[in-house]
Amino acid sequence: MIITFKLNDEEIRYEGDKNRTLLDFIRKEKGLISVKDGCSGQAACGACTVEMNGKAILSCVTKMGKLQNAEIYTPEGFPEYVKDTIAKALVNEGGVQCGFCTPGFISRTKVLLQNNPEPTIEEVRKAIKSHICRCTGYKKIEKGILTAAEAIKNGTKLEIRETSGKIGESEPKYRAYQTAIGERKFVDDIILDDMLYGVLKFSDYPRAKILKIDTYEAEKLKGVHRIFTAKDIPGEKKVGLILQDWSVMIDQGETTHYIGDVIAGVVADTEEIARKAVNLIKTEYEVYEPITDVFKAIEAERIHPERPNNFDTVKFNVGNADEAMKKAKYISKGHYETQRIEHAFLEKEAAIARPDGKGGIELLSQSQGVYEDRRQVAMILGLPEEKVRVTLIPNGGGFGGKEDMTIQGHTSLFAFLLNKPVKISLTREESIRMHPKRHPVFMDIEVGADENGKLTALKLHAVGDTGAYASVGMKVLERVAGHAAGGYFIPDVDMIAKTVYTNNIPCGAMRGFGANQVTFALESCIDDICEQGNFDRWQFRWDNALVDGLKTSTGQTVFGVGVRKCLEALKDDFYNAKYAGLACGIKNSGVGNGMIDESKVIIDIISENKIVIKHGWTEMGQGVHNMALQTLCEETGLNPEIIDVEVDTEAQIKTGMTTSSRATALVGLAVINAAKSLKDDLKTKSLKELAGKSYRGQFEFTLSNKPTDNVKNPIIHYSYGYAAQLCILNDEGKIEKFVAAHDAGKIMNPMLFEGQIEGGVHMGLGYALTEDLPMKDGYLVYDKFRKLGILKAHETPEIVVKGIEVKDPVGPYGAKGIGEIGLVPTAGAVANAYYQFDKIKRYKLPLFPKK
Repeated sequence: MIITFKLNDEEIRYEGDKNRTLLDFIRKEKGLISVKDGCSGQAACGACTVEMNGKAILSCVTKMGKLQNAEIYTPEGFPEYVKDTIAKALVNEGGVQCGFCTPGFISRTKVLLQNNPEPTIEEVRKAIKSHICRCTGYKKIEKGILTAAEAIKNGTKLEIRETSGKIGESEPKYRAYQTAIGERKFVDDIILDDMLYGVLKFSDYPRAKILKIDTYEAEKLKGVHRIFTAKDIPGEKKVGLILQDWSVMIDQGETTHYIGDVIAGVVADTEEIARKAVNLIKTEYEVYEPITDVFKAIEAERIHPERPNNFDTVKFNVGNADEAMKKAKYISKGHYETQRIEHAFLEKEAAIARPDGKGGIELLSQSQGVYEDRRQVAMILGLPEEKVRVTLIPNGGGFGGKEDMTIQGHTSLFAFLLNKPVKISLTREESIRMHPKRHPVFMDIEVGADENGKLTALKLHAVGDTGAYASVGMKVLERVAGHAAGGYFIPDVDMIAKTVYTNNIPCGAMRGFGANQVTFALESCIDDICEQGNFDRWQFRWDNALVDGLKTSTGQTVFGVGVRKCLEALKDDFYNAKYAGLACGIKNSGVGNGMIDESKVIIDIISENKIVIKHGWTEMGQGVHNMALQTLCEETGLNPEIIDVEVDTEAQIKTGMTTSSRATALVGLAVINAAKSLKDDLKTKSLKELAGKSYRGQFEFTLSNKPTDNVKNPIIHYSYGYAAQLCILNDEGKIEKFVAAHDAGKIMNPMLFEGQIEGGVHMGLGYALTEDLPMKDGYLVYDKFRKLGILKAHETPEIVVKGIEVKDPVGPYGAKGIGEIGLVPTAGAVANAYYQFDKIKRYKLPLFPKK
């Protein structure tokens, strides 16, 4: 039977597989890339939304057999005025961050407004309830939809807001419009000539010795070019961000470490053929009992023979916490647990690699560190780094989950050995199975205070399950210990934090990076002490807050501290609320801990109408490209419209991972350094006269110490951000309003600042209330996106952001990092609010796991 339908007014006669999805047809057959695949047919994210017969539908679960006489539109086929108005409204209101989800929201909005031209905010939230945005917290999307509705109703033509581009301006997100309408390509949208497709075969068991890998049947399948195993790796077989412990593939005779280990890879003419071939690979195992309990793992047989399972322990103390605790009038202690969390970035992992024709490889990557990708890919291929070029394709969300390599190494290996372009794209289930998560942390904490309500002592013993590979686990646990005193001055502390291997999915970087785990425990103890001593909860926090000249729990004397100003911004809301939970937070900027934080930039004057800023940081929705651009505009007065931003290892300006809330400060300071000479030249010459000239700049901070270094005045990090948050419940025990006061030092872009905090709070609320990724015996209990517990728009309360500016001594114009701190105090504030409501003490996250 021939199925006839219209797609963007084109008559289609389809004779293929009736069970093929409309999404697959739209993207692969018609090459329309605005419609995205975020959940691999789980009907869980909304990124694939299109209009069919006047209704918004999910194309990932709509079968071709159901399309007879249908009339379908994607954003590419929408009336130009409608699409343009919705997109520009979203851009102007800050509703576009990474932008991967935005075309789906545009489709939904188009259908909503043609049926309901004047929707209420409640109707907007109901309309978008089937969509996920992991970046924004929905508030600016909702505002953008209402702005679009007003404009369309009045026939108003919107334009992208123009600014000077200088610091303090709400300059629209860099390339946000092109991203919103689906024009800017993500990795999986890119198709190269003669490109082949790779698919990976994962381990069936978390811990098993591989006896045999039988690829005979798979190799016979028509369209298969080659099947790869560990024996094909010409260089290093293990890589890693810090420890070189992560197996690229597991070979015969070797033992798997978790269910995301790669056994083999198939490259074929199409992804469909490659997936069929993977299912034909037969693997024989000798199955062992996995080591999954983090406490038993400490004494268990080694998962990695070269090091014990408890491979890193951070210990440090200031003063004498035992003696101080004995003298304390009030003591709160408890065992607190936090859960494993999936990052749930909307853009799944994808990579493309191609030979460069000169014996090297080019990689198109969505990674959070292109220079780290280059280093590790070069190791795998046995090439010098200069033979590997990595170009950043700005990604669809990262949140720390794209720091470790997943498929970049395999993609590069296959393309290098075949001498042909290769793409690998993970399904959502594969993504959840493979990449590292947020650490489950188990904390025994004890906090003491005197009769006057002054904190005197803190003891912490924390154990973190880092899973099968180290990733950055030891650094996360280092932050757990280093941030255990939160935003308070506690003179005597004793900290122990252990990082432990198990056969669970690895855990690594995720927004908050250990600070949010320990802040939940600390803030619960603070409220407990206030109840014991009948102390006012706001005043107690204000009295004990860090101020300039006091020391953090690591012994670092801090300046530019905004905790008290953040608390003052919440004071009236706190005292006017019936059920309220307070929490403060501190979050480092920069990796510090004895490591160098550095950034380099190049400013190329191409012509009088084009300037290119080159840097090494990853744009993943947080706005680092804006920070580079706006800093240059501030320093030179140049027009932001003529400035482009690029990230490519060909520039040879080696940069570390985009992590630790450091990119704004480091790229800003490097741009300021580069702009000095440019400013001087602009005094006497025009851009036209400067065409062809390049300006280099850099900044590095080399003075940091480890917490365990025995120095008098340690500097653990060059900067910290500070926050106070307030959770308010109504009489039914629902969150009515959430107020977040954040000290950004200098608010570089007010719209992007608000968006980052709203997104962080939304993620923090999910972390506190419902999000979880449980495992049992080394296997995922579920691998479905819709079961992760992420809050939808209609489940997200009002979020009020209050910006505080206490100048940082190091950051550009006094700016501090804000990317992570948005969720650091959130769980503590939520838990404390619920205790005020029902007087039930909760020691474990999530507080209300979804059944």
